[in-house]
Amino acid sequence: MKAIKQVLGDDLGKYTMVLALVALMVIFNIISGGRMMTPSNFQNLLSGNAYVLVLALGMLMVIVIGQIDLSVGSVAGFCGMVMAIAARDYNLPWFVAVLVALGIGLLVGAWNGFFLAKLGIPGFITTLGSMMAFRGAVIWVSQSISVPAPEELRFFGAGYLPEWGPNTGLNNSTLLLGIIGIAAYAYFQIKKYMHSGDITGTKDPVWIYAVRIAIVTAVIGYFTYLFGSGREGTSFPVPGLILLILVIVYYIITERTTFGRHVYAVGGNKNAAALSGVNVSRTYFLTMMNMSMLAAIASILFVGRATAAGPADGTSWEMDAIASVFIGGAAVSGGVGTVLATMVGGMVMAVLNNGLMLMGVGADKTQVIKGLVLLLAVTFDVYNKSAGRPSIIGRLFGSKEEAKGKESK
Repeated sequence: MKAIKQVLGDDLGKYTMVLALVALMVIFNIISGGRMMTPSNFQNLLSGNAYVLVLALGMLMVIVIGQIDLSVGSVAGFCGMVMAIAARDYNLPWFVAVLVALGIGLLVGAWNGFFLAKLGIPGFITTLGSMMAFRGAVIWVSQSISVPAPEELRFFGAGYLPEWGPNTGLNNSTLLLGIIGIAAYAYFQIKKYMHSGDITGTKDPVWIYAVRIAIVTAVIGYFTYLFGSGREGTSFPVPGLILLILVIVYYIITERTTFGRHVYAVGGNKNAAALSGVNVSRTYFLTMMNMSMLAAIASILFVGRATAAGPADGTSWEMDAIASVFIGGAAVSGGVGTVLATMVGGMVMAVLNNGLMLMGVGADKTQVIKGLVLLLAVTFDVYNKSAGRPSIIGRLFGSKEEAKGKESK
């Protein structure tokens, strides 16, 4: 056990949750007769849930500041519908229609941010009003009729990385992506090893980092094979690549930037953050604007995959995004949560939904099960905190905040 803790270090919780997710996939694979762990199923799983995971990235930051955004589904539906109408009725080029959707997302985010940051109206009330308004607006502008989307958008919503180069038995674009991922992880681990003795004066054993690299190489290698060995013409999905880029960007924003630190400071203690010089109103405003912009991106991915914008698009999307964040370990009171943990939480929801579908479980029972999973996760978290034990966040995700709290005691 000591060796395992040495290898996983501060990331023990993250690795444990990943292993739990893999175990869930293996269980569903066995029950479904091997239909879960197939290239086509995983390609569809990632493409079909990328838009929810994009929403979860923004929702994480909203929940961390202690707010909630109920409007993201309706805003996404409205952005997608306006984008499709702009291309069809006004003959705008597809990329201009996309810019229109992104612009609407930013404007709606500014609207929500204004009421929260400047007027002090809680995000729950503000976005509840926006949810109702934009749900009606989608039906209004579409006249309850689906609108076909530009063909070019299909690449972003359901496309695959292209094939090129010699025949390697795998899609070369997917293979290259996997190699880049392995190389990047190895680079940062080597860099971490080189600086491991800067404070203590004694470097960590090199075998720890070698084992980490070997484990991650095996995991990335397996998924590279899984995505790259599908039927001809398929590979790693473009929506998955877009999501991967956004995950990297938002990981950097939340972990390495001043704005990210302000988000966690405001969520942890708004008054203390204000006294330390953090512009609370600005943080609220930018976080809400960012959420609606990501809602617009999610709409582009969804409409591209569906090839049309419908009046019911976006219905209950906010629920899936919120569930992903809380199952990923975010605290209900704000101040706690990470991008990587949120993505794991989102994938748990996606795998659960996909696995139940493969088993032939109906949509009604699937919703019941997903609701119970969310309720149990949050209940366990609250119970452990009230009992003075480490919360599920600390156990599963190695929360820095809780670790510091234990040290201070």
